[in-house]
Amino acid sequence: MSTEAQQQEQGGGPDAAREWQRWHEGRVVAVAAPYGPLSLTGTHWLSDYPEGRIPAVPGQWREDGDEVVLTAAAEDGIVVDGKPLTGGIRLGADRGPVGDSRVAQGERRLMVLRREGLWAVRDFDPGSAARRAFSTIEATPYDPRWALSGTFRRHGGDRTVRVANADGVERGLGLGGEIAFTVDGDEHTLQVAVEPDGSLWAVFADATSGNSSYRFRFLRPGAPAADGRVNVDFNRALLPPCAFADHFICPFPPPGNTLTAAIPAGERNRIEA
Repeated sequence: MSTEAQQQEQGGGPDAAREWQRWHEGRVVAVAAPYGPLSLTGTHWLSDYPEGRIPAVPGQWREDGDEVVLTAAAEDGIVVDGKPLTGGIRLGADRGPVGDSRVAQGERRLMVLRREGLWAVRDFDPGSAARRAFSTIEATPYDPRWALSGTFRRHGGDRTVRVANADGVERGLGLGGEIAFTVDGDEHTLQVAVEPDGSLWAVFADATSGNSSYRFRFLRPGAPAADGRVNVDFNRALLPPCAFADHFICPFPPPGNTLTAAIPAGERNRIEA
């Protein structure tokens, strides 16, 4: 049987491979973009700077209830909403793309982050050393064997588990259900979060993690069908943001999400020039 016939029999085919190649190329472009994850040079928690002065960031930043107050002088060179800031302004947490951040200093973008009641300022710089050094994302070419059929099982209610994060702090991770799928005849499950649009998100490790793949990865299946059927395509396993910059606070896999099987598919590692 030809390779193309085998792919079609397994539910893949040349169209799936070409679509995956476009996806992979798009991922490389997005990661290397001026305000992609490689540009993050710092996440500065305001609780570490009670006087409001962050050495690496201009201006004075202090939390005030549900907002952050930023105070700047002309020499700080801070621009808010496209206008130079002299004086103070109140800011909420940023929700949109980095490039749309309200606060800038030259090419840098300063974004306000809130996690579990704590405020931080993130500094994105297109001139970061990590972005200059980046070459590409190592990824396994599309293999239809890893485009699996799965079943989503919703939990009776949302659950929150405490998991370590990449910055060494333990935080809550909300889980709305699990997906079940079979690898080489053995059933496996992954606990997943349910996004507002109904799509799923899993943080997982497997037998390749820390060896031929990064220490953990993300998987983002689409929304399951009404009967729970869902595509579990490990060809699109993603490197987490912290694989590209140390200043992200990605959650580690929750209990039960370290697979005994090896998943030699999807994104594997960051490659530098």
